[in-house]
Amino acid sequence: MTDIWQSAMDHAVAVARKAGQVVRDAVGGVQKEAVMVKSSSIDLVTETDQKVEKLIIESIKEKFPTHCFIGEESVAAGEVCLLSDSPTWIIDPIDGTTNFVHTFPYVAVSIGFSVNKQVEFGVVYSCLRDEMYTARRGKGAFCDGRPLQVSQQQDIRQALVATEFGSNRDPPAVDKMFSSLKRVLSIPVHGVRGAGSAAINLCLVASGCVEAYYEIGIHVWDIAAGLLIVSEAGGVLMDVKGGPLDLMSRRILAANNRSVAERLAKEIDDFSVRRDDDAS
Repeated sequence: MTDIWQSAMDHAVAVARKAGQVVRDAVGGVQKEAVMVKSSSIDLVTETDQKVEKLIIESIKEKFPTHCFIGEESVAAGEVCLLSDSPTWIIDPIDGTTNFVHTFPYVAVSIGFSVNKQVEFGVVYSCLRDEMYTARRGKGAFCDGRPLQVSQQQDIRQALVATEFGSNRDPPAVDKMFSSLKRVLSIPVHGVRGAGSAAINLCLVASGCVEAYYEIGIHVWDIAAGLLIVSEAGGVLMDVKGGPLDLMSRRILAANNRSVAERLAKEIDDFSVRRDDDAS
């Protein structure tokens, strides 16, 4: 299957670039777009999100008609979020929609490809910065063809940590998020950052710009591509409390090494979120 998956990855890169151009063309007029909401008043979606997802899925279906899809906007429209053993494309047409709406420059097209519930390749195109991140299982991670390597920092007190607050504004969840932030800052770490895009935060870990990234409340389409980019750059992935990473759990901790990850996991104040594959 090696050649088939390489062909699929090449197609993902090509369609991500095409989608990224649509996003860039739309940025100038984004304030004129109808900005809609999904799960909450700050969980935003635009016409461009929907247009880009349609473009990506139609392009892939032409070449791989038997494959399955998990798309952010498709799931929002009522499709089941099911990760099976079949070849599955996991798509976030605009990761960082709030950034896009505000023209904040971290916006990504994210395309992951899974077989037997294992991500085989990932493509993250930071379209406003024109940076293409790619990874193929067992073959390394790259940005515009340059190999990526996570930071070699071993001391979490000299680490830069990324996180996000998501779209959940329920007071108990917000309390937990700020409790975690206070505990992480008090380690102390050098600082806490957030690009506003899970996919780009993962690429920052892979690039060595930050030592770790954690979040509760993300979705499988936010992280499917980026998590492989991290692991292929030498990083580690786990649940926020230190167990194995579960793609559908909406929880992730990515770091440059296990000691940093495990130390960070001790400070994260846990709270529950509904799984992506919970159809109830």
